[in-house]
Amino acid sequence: MRIGVPKEIKTQEFRVGMTPSGVAILTARGHTVLVQEGAGLGSSIPDEAFVKAGATIVATKEDIWGQADMVVKVKEPIAPEFALMRKDLLLFTYLHLAAAHELGKELLTRGVNGVAYETIEPTPGDLPLLTPMSAVAGRMSVQAGATYLERERGGKGVLLGGVPGVKRGRVTVIGGGVVGQNAVKMAVGLGANVTVLDVNLKTLAYLDDIYGGRISTQYSDPLSIEKAVLESDLVVGAVLLPGARAPRLVTETMIKKMEPGSVIVDVSIDQGGCVETAKATYHDNPTYVVHDVIHYMVANMPGAVPRTSTYALTNATIKYVALLADGGLEKAVQHTPHLVSGINTYKGSVPHAAVAEALGVPHKAFHA
Repeated sequence: MRIGVPKEIKTQEFRVGMTPSGVAILTARGHTVLVQEGAGLGSSIPDEAFVKAGATIVATKEDIWGQADMVVKVKEPIAPEFALMRKDLLLFTYLHLAAAHELGKELLTRGVNGVAYETIEPTPGDLPLLTPMSAVAGRMSVQAGATYLERERGGKGVLLGGVPGVKRGRVTVIGGGVVGQNAVKMAVGLGANVTVLDVNLKTLAYLDDIYGGRISTQYSDPLSIEKAVLESDLVVGAVLLPGARAPRLVTETMIKKMEPGSVIVDVSIDQGGCVETAKATYHDNPTYVVHDVIHYMVANMPGAVPRTSTYALTNATIKYVALLADGGLEKAVQHTPHLVSGINTYKGSVPHAAVAEALGVPHKAFHA
Protein backbone atom coordinates (compact mmCIF):
# COMPACT_ATOMS: atom_id res chain seq x y z
CA MET A 1 0.00 0.00 0.00
CA ARG A 2 1.05 3.61 -0.57
CA ILE A 3 0.87 5.55 2.69
CA GLY A 4 0.98 9.35 2.56
CA VAL A 5 2.10 11.62 5.39
CA PRO A 6 1.26 15.26 4.63
CA LYS A 7 2.50 18.34 6.42
CA GLU A 8 -0.07 19.57 8.95
CA ILE A 9 -1.58 22.91 7.93
CA LYS A 10 -3.80 23.71 10.90
CA THR A 11 -2.70 26.93 12.59
CA GLN A 12 0.25 26.41 14.94
CA GLU A 13 0.24 22.63 14.46
CA PHE A 14 3.79 21.29 14.43
CA ARG A 15 3.27 17.56 14.90
CA VAL A 16 3.61 15.00 12.11
CA GLY A 17 1.70 11.77 11.62
CA MET A 18 4.67 9.43 11.46
CA THR A 19 8.25 9.15 12.70
CA PRO A 20 11.21 7.62 10.82
CA SER A 21 10.78 4.50 12.97
CA GLY A 22 7.26 4.13 11.64
CA VAL A 23 8.52 4.51 8.10
CA ALA A 24 11.07 1.77 8.69
CA ILE A 25 8.40 -0.58 10.06
CA LEU A 26 6.13 -0.03 7.06
CA THR A 27 8.77 -0.24 4.35
CA ALA A 28 10.09 -3.45 5.89
CA ARG A 29 6.61 -4.87 5.33
CA GLY A 30 6.73 -3.95 1.65
CA HIS A 31 4.76 -0.71 1.75
CA THR A 32 5.64 2.63 0.13
CA VAL A 33 5.69 5.69 2.37
CA LEU A 34 5.40 9.16 0.88
CA VAL A 35 6.27 12.08 3.18
CA GLN A 36 5.66 15.68 2.22
CA GLU A 37 8.76 17.84 2.16
CA GLY A 38 9.28 19.54 5.52
CA ALA A 39 6.46 17.62 7.24
CA GLY A 40 8.61 16.70 10.23
CA LEU A 41 10.53 19.92 10.74
CA GLY A 42 8.15 21.21 13.41
CA SER A 43 8.93 18.09 15.42
CA SER A 44 12.68 18.43 14.76
CA ILE A 45 12.66 15.55 12.27
CA PRO A 46 14.49 16.46 9.03
CA ASP A 47 13.56 15.04 5.65
CA GLU A 48 16.87 13.15 5.61
CA ALA A 49 15.78 11.07 8.60
CA PHE A 50 12.67 9.93 6.73
CA VAL A 51 14.67 9.14 3.60
CA LYS A 52 17.20 7.13 5.60
CA ALA A 53 14.30 5.09 7.01
CA GLY A 54 13.04 4.33 3.48
CA ALA A 55 10.51 7.08 2.73
CA THR A 56 10.13 9.01 -0.51
CA ILE A 57 9.94 12.79 -0.11
CA VAL A 58 7.37 14.52 -2.31
CA ALA A 59 6.96 18.24 -2.81
CA THR A 60 3.30 19.11 -2.25
CA LYS A 61 0.20 18.10 -0.36
CA GLU A 62 -1.46 17.47 -3.71
CA ASP A 63 1.19 14.81 -4.42
CA ILE A 64 0.51 13.15 -1.07
CA TRP A 65 -3.28 13.09 -1.26
CA GLY A 66 -3.29 12.25 -4.96
CA GLN A 67 -0.90 9.29 -4.82
CA ALA A 68 -1.62 7.70 -1.44
CA ASP A 69 -4.06 4.87 -0.77
CA MET A 70 -4.05 5.82 2.91
CA VAL A 71 -3.31 9.23 4.41
CA VAL A 72 -1.97 9.30 7.97
CA LYS A 73 -2.27 12.64 9.77
CA VAL A 74 -2.44 14.13 13.23
CA LYS A 75 -5.28 16.64 13.02
CA GLU A 76 -8.52 16.55 11.09
CA PRO A 77 -8.47 17.87 7.51
CA ILE A 78 -9.45 21.53 7.20
CA ALA A 79 -11.04 23.44 4.33
CA PRO A 80 -7.98 23.71 2.01
CA GLU A 81 -7.67 19.91 2.11
CA PHE A 82 -11.31 19.05 1.42
CA ALA A 83 -10.94 19.12 -2.35
CA LEU A 84 -7.99 16.71 -2.12
CA MET A 85 -10.10 13.98 -0.52
CA ARG A 86 -11.49 11.37 -2.87
CA LYS A 87 -13.75 8.34 -2.94
CA ASP A 88 -12.45 5.23 -1.14
CA LEU A 89 -9.41 7.04 0.26
CA LEU A 90 -8.51 5.64 3.69
CA LEU A 91 -7.92 8.48 6.16
CA PHE A 92 -6.40 7.70 9.56
CA THR A 93 -6.19 10.64 11.96
CA TYR A 94 -7.98 12.47 14.76
CA LEU A 95 -11.35 13.53 13.34
CA HIS A 96 -13.45 14.84 16.27
CA LEU A 97 -16.51 14.98 14.03
CA ALA A 98 -18.86 15.86 16.89
CA ALA A 99 -17.31 19.34 16.74
CA ALA A 100 -16.57 19.35 13.00
CA HIS A 101 -19.87 18.95 11.16
CA GLU A 102 -18.60 20.50 7.93
CA LEU A 103 -15.78 17.96 7.76
CA GLY A 104 -18.23 15.15 8.48
CA LYS A 105 -20.37 16.25 5.56
CA GLU A 106 -17.34 16.42 3.26
CA LEU A 107 -16.17 12.93 4.24
CA LEU A 108 -19.61 11.49 3.58
CA THR A 109 -20.16 13.36 0.31
CA ARG A 110 -16.74 12.41 -1.02
CA GLY A 111 -16.95 8.78 0.08
CA VAL A 112 -13.83 8.87 2.29
CA ASN A 113 -13.34 5.99 4.71
CA GLY A 114 -12.38 7.86 7.87
CA VAL A 115 -10.89 6.02 10.83
CA ALA A 116 -10.53 8.21 13.93
CA TYR A 117 -7.82 7.75 16.51
CA GLU A 118 -10.08 9.04 19.28
CA THR A 119 -12.83 6.41 18.95
CA ILE A 120 -10.78 3.21 18.66
CA GLU A 121 -11.92 1.40 21.80
CA PRO A 122 -10.56 -2.15 22.38
CA THR A 123 -12.60 -2.43 25.59
CA PRO A 124 -15.17 -0.02 27.06
CA GLY A 125 -13.42 3.12 28.25
CA ASP A 126 -10.02 2.17 26.81
CA LEU A 127 -8.94 4.68 24.16
CA PRO A 128 -5.29 3.83 23.43
CA LEU A 129 -4.76 6.33 20.61
CA LEU A 130 -6.31 9.19 22.56
CA THR A 131 -4.45 8.39 25.77
CA PRO A 132 -0.99 9.77 24.91
CA MET A 133 -2.32 13.13 23.72
CA SER A 134 -4.75 13.28 26.63
CA ALA A 135 -1.81 12.82 28.98
CA VAL A 136 0.09 15.65 27.28
CA ALA A 137 -2.94 17.96 27.26
CA GLY A 138 -3.79 17.19 30.87
CA ARG A 139 -0.30 18.12 32.00
CA MET A 140 -0.22 21.20 29.80
CA SER A 141 -3.58 22.40 31.11
CA VAL A 142 -2.15 23.15 34.55
CA GLN A 143 1.00 24.72 33.08
CA ALA A 144 -1.16 27.00 30.93
CA GLY A 145 -3.52 27.78 33.78
CA ALA A 146 -0.67 28.64 36.13
CA THR A 147 0.80 30.99 33.52
CA TYR A 148 -2.46 32.85 32.88
CA LEU A 149 -3.12 33.27 36.58
CA GLU A 150 -0.13 35.63 36.57
CA ARG A 151 -1.14 39.27 36.81
CA GLU A 152 0.67 40.41 33.67
CA ARG A 153 -1.31 37.81 31.70
CA GLY A 154 -4.58 39.19 33.07
CA GLY A 155 -4.98 36.71 35.92
CA LYS A 156 -5.71 37.36 39.57
CA GLY A 157 -2.04 37.00 40.50
CA VAL A 158 -2.16 33.68 42.31
CA LEU A 159 0.77 31.26 42.64
CA LEU A 160 -0.77 27.79 42.64
CA GLY A 161 1.66 26.38 45.18
CA GLY A 162 1.46 29.41 47.46
CA VAL A 163 4.25 30.04 49.96
CA PRO A 164 4.43 29.53 53.74
CA GLY A 165 1.85 31.76 55.39
CA VAL A 166 -0.24 32.23 52.22
CA LYS A 167 -3.09 30.06 50.93
CA ARG A 168 -2.34 27.75 48.04
CA GLY A 169 -4.11 28.20 44.72
CA ARG A 170 -7.37 26.28 44.23
CA VAL A 171 -7.69 23.97 41.21
CA THR A 172 -10.85 22.12 40.17
CA VAL A 173 -10.58 19.31 37.63
CA ILE A 174 -13.88 18.18 36.10
CA GLY A 175 -13.41 14.60 34.90
CA GLY A 176 -11.08 11.96 36.30
CA GLY A 177 -10.04 10.19 33.11
CA VAL A 178 -6.61 10.37 31.49
CA VAL A 179 -6.74 14.16 31.02
CA GLY A 180 -8.04 14.71 34.52
CA GLN A 181 -5.57 12.37 36.18
CA ASN A 182 -2.64 14.07 34.50
CA ALA A 183 -3.98 17.51 35.38
CA VAL A 184 -4.33 16.40 39.01
CA LYS A 185 -0.78 15.04 38.98
CA MET A 186 0.63 18.36 37.79
CA ALA A 187 -1.52 20.47 40.12
CA VAL A 188 -0.59 18.38 43.15
CA GLY A 189 3.05 18.53 42.09
CA LEU A 190 2.87 22.32 42.10
CA GLY A 191 1.40 22.25 45.58
CA ALA A 192 -2.11 23.46 44.70
CA ASN A 193 -5.28 22.74 46.64
CA VAL A 194 -6.96 20.28 44.25
CA THR A 195 -10.54 19.08 43.84
CA VAL A 196 -11.52 16.50 41.21
CA LEU A 197 -15.08 15.64 40.20
CA ASP A 198 -16.30 12.57 38.35
CA VAL A 199 -19.41 10.38 38.10
CA ASN A 200 -17.37 7.18 38.38
CA LEU A 201 -16.99 6.30 42.04
CA LYS A 202 -14.23 3.79 41.27
CA THR A 203 -12.23 6.56 39.61
CA LEU A 204 -12.71 8.81 42.62
CA ALA A 205 -11.71 6.00 44.99
CA TYR A 206 -8.58 5.34 42.93
CA LEU A 207 -7.54 8.99 42.99
CA ASP A 208 -8.29 9.30 46.68
CA ASP A 209 -6.17 6.24 47.37
CA ILE A 210 -3.10 7.21 45.34
CA TYR A 211 -3.01 10.78 46.68
CA GLY A 212 -3.60 9.73 50.28
CA GLY A 213 -5.91 12.58 51.22
CA ARG A 214 -3.89 15.29 49.46
CA ILE A 215 -6.82 16.02 47.14
CA SER A 216 -10.57 16.34 47.54
CA THR A 217 -12.76 14.00 45.47
CA GLN A 218 -16.42 14.78 44.81
CA TYR A 219 -19.23 13.14 42.87
CA SER A 220 -19.97 15.26 39.82
CA ASP A 221 -23.43 16.81 39.78
CA PRO A 222 -24.62 20.35 38.95
CA LEU A 223 -24.51 21.60 42.54
CA SER A 224 -21.08 20.18 43.35
CA ILE A 225 -19.69 21.49 40.06
CA GLU A 226 -21.03 24.97 40.75
CA LYS A 227 -19.65 25.07 44.30
CA ALA A 228 -16.20 23.86 43.20
CA VAL A 229 -16.04 26.21 40.20
CA LEU A 230 -16.96 29.28 42.24
CA GLU A 231 -14.24 28.49 44.79
CA SER A 232 -11.53 27.93 42.15
CA ASP A 233 -8.66 29.97 40.79
CA LEU A 234 -8.20 27.46 37.94
CA VAL A 235 -10.82 25.13 36.42
CA VAL A 236 -9.75 22.33 34.06
CA GLY A 237 -12.46 20.79 31.88
CA ALA A 238 -11.53 17.16 31.24
CA VAL A 239 -14.80 15.50 30.20
CA LEU A 240 -15.04 12.96 27.38
CA LEU A 241 -17.86 10.95 25.84
CA PRO A 242 -16.16 8.95 23.03
CA GLY A 243 -17.34 10.18 19.65
CA ALA A 244 -20.03 12.43 21.13
CA ARG A 245 -20.20 16.11 21.89
CA ALA A 246 -18.91 17.02 25.34
CA PRO A 247 -21.70 17.90 27.79
CA ARG A 248 -21.91 21.55 28.87
CA LEU A 249 -21.26 21.21 32.60
CA VAL A 250 -19.95 24.70 33.42
CA THR A 251 -22.66 27.24 32.66
CA GLU A 252 -22.32 30.90 31.83
CA THR A 253 -24.16 31.67 35.05
CA MET A 254 -21.39 29.95 37.01
CA ILE A 255 -18.74 31.88 35.11
CA LYS A 256 -20.43 35.19 35.94
CA LYS A 257 -20.05 34.35 39.63
CA MET A 258 -16.35 33.39 39.47
CA GLU A 259 -13.74 35.76 40.84
CA PRO A 260 -12.29 38.14 38.23
CA GLY A 261 -8.96 36.91 36.87
CA SER A 262 -9.80 33.24 37.35
CA VAL A 263 -8.81 30.87 34.53
CA ILE A 264 -10.65 28.08 32.73
CA VAL A 265 -8.76 25.59 30.55
CA ASP A 266 -11.20 23.39 28.60
CA VAL A 267 -9.35 20.35 27.24
CA SER A 268 -12.73 19.04 26.01
CA ILE A 269 -12.80 21.74 23.34
CA ASP A 270 -11.89 19.20 20.62
CA GLN A 271 -15.33 17.70 21.24
CA GLY A 272 -17.10 21.05 21.53
CA GLY A 273 -16.11 21.93 25.09
CA CYS A 274 -17.70 21.31 28.49
CA VAL A 275 -17.93 25.05 29.22
CA GLU A 276 -20.95 26.95 27.92
CA THR A 277 -18.84 29.94 26.82
CA ALA A 278 -16.24 27.78 25.02
CA LYS A 279 -15.01 28.50 21.51
CA ALA A 280 -11.89 26.99 19.96
CA THR A 281 -8.69 29.04 19.85
CA TYR A 282 -5.15 28.56 18.52
CA HIS A 283 -1.71 28.78 20.11
CA ASP A 284 -1.00 32.14 18.48
CA ASN A 285 -4.01 33.68 20.27
CA PRO A 286 -4.96 31.11 22.91
CA THR A 287 -7.21 33.04 25.28
CA TYR A 288 -10.20 35.34 25.46
CA VAL A 289 -12.09 36.84 28.39
CA VAL A 290 -15.77 36.37 29.27
CA HIS A 291 -17.19 37.97 32.45
CA ASP A 292 -13.62 38.79 33.58
CA VAL A 293 -12.67 35.09 33.46
CA ILE A 294 -9.78 34.03 31.20
CA HIS A 295 -10.70 31.20 28.82
CA TYR A 296 -7.87 29.06 27.41
CA MET A 297 -9.50 26.97 24.66
CA VAL A 298 -6.74 25.70 22.36
CA ALA A 299 -8.05 22.71 20.40
CA ASN A 300 -4.63 21.21 19.69
CA MET A 301 -2.76 21.80 22.92
CA PRO A 302 -0.16 19.03 22.37
CA GLY A 303 0.88 20.78 19.14
CA ALA A 304 2.86 23.23 21.28
CA VAL A 305 5.21 20.44 22.37
CA PRO A 306 5.50 18.54 19.09
CA ARG A 307 8.75 16.76 19.78
CA THR A 308 7.18 15.00 22.76
CA SER A 309 3.72 14.69 21.25
CA THR A 310 4.71 13.27 17.86
CA TYR A 311 6.68 10.42 19.35
CA ALA A 312 4.06 9.72 22.03
CA LEU A 313 1.29 9.60 19.43
CA THR A 314 3.05 7.53 16.80
CA ASN A 315 4.24 5.01 19.38
CA ALA A 316 0.54 4.25 19.85
CA THR A 317 -0.70 4.54 16.25
CA ILE A 318 1.95 2.66 14.27
CA LYS A 319 0.63 -0.84 14.96
CA TYR A 320 -2.77 0.23 13.62
CA VAL A 321 -1.20 1.91 10.60
CA ALA A 322 0.61 -1.35 9.82
CA LEU A 323 -2.58 -3.35 10.31
CA LEU A 324 -4.54 -1.13 7.91
CA ALA A 325 -1.73 -1.08 5.37
CA ASP A 326 -1.24 -4.84 5.36
CA GLY A 327 -4.80 -5.80 4.54
CA GLY A 328 -6.86 -2.70 3.91
CA LEU A 329 -9.72 -1.58 6.12
CA GLU A 330 -12.04 -4.54 5.69
CA LYS A 331 -9.42 -7.22 6.36
CA ALA A 332 -8.01 -5.20 9.23
CA VAL A 333 -11.42 -5.26 10.94
CA GLN A 334 -11.67 -9.01 10.39
CA HIS A 335 -8.25 -9.44 11.98
CA THR A 336 -8.85 -6.95 14.83
CA PRO A 337 -12.61 -6.58 15.38
CA HIS A 338 -12.38 -3.66 17.82
CA LEU A 339 -10.98 -1.52 15.00
CA VAL A 340 -14.59 -1.11 13.85
CA SER A 341 -15.11 1.35 16.72
CA GLY A 342 -12.68 3.71 14.99
CA ILE A 343 -14.61 3.83 11.71
CA ASN A 344 -16.45 7.16 11.64
CA THR A 345 -17.31 7.25 7.93
CA TYR A 346 -17.48 4.39 5.43
CA LYS A 347 -18.72 4.57 1.84
CA GLY A 348 -20.98 7.53 2.58
CA SER A 349 -22.38 6.20 5.86
CA VAL A 350 -21.59 6.61 9.58
CA PRO A 351 -20.97 3.30 11.38
CA HIS A 352 -20.28 4.89 14.79
CA ALA A 353 -23.53 5.51 16.68
CA ALA A 354 -22.35 8.46 18.79
CA VAL A 355 -20.80 10.19 15.78
CA ALA A 356 -23.99 9.67 13.76
CA GLU A 357 -26.04 11.23 16.54
CA ALA A 358 -23.66 14.18 16.81
CA LEU A 359 -23.79 14.75 13.04
CA GLY A 360 -27.56 14.28 12.90
CA VAL A 361 -27.37 11.52 10.28
CA PRO A 362 -28.60 7.90 10.29
CA HIS A 363 -26.43 5.30 11.94
CA LYS A 364 -25.53 2.39 9.69
CA ALA A 365 -23.58 -0.54 11.11
CA PHE A 366 -20.32 -1.42 9.35
CA HIS A 367 -20.52 -4.29 6.87
CA ALA A 368 -17.48 -5.02 4.72
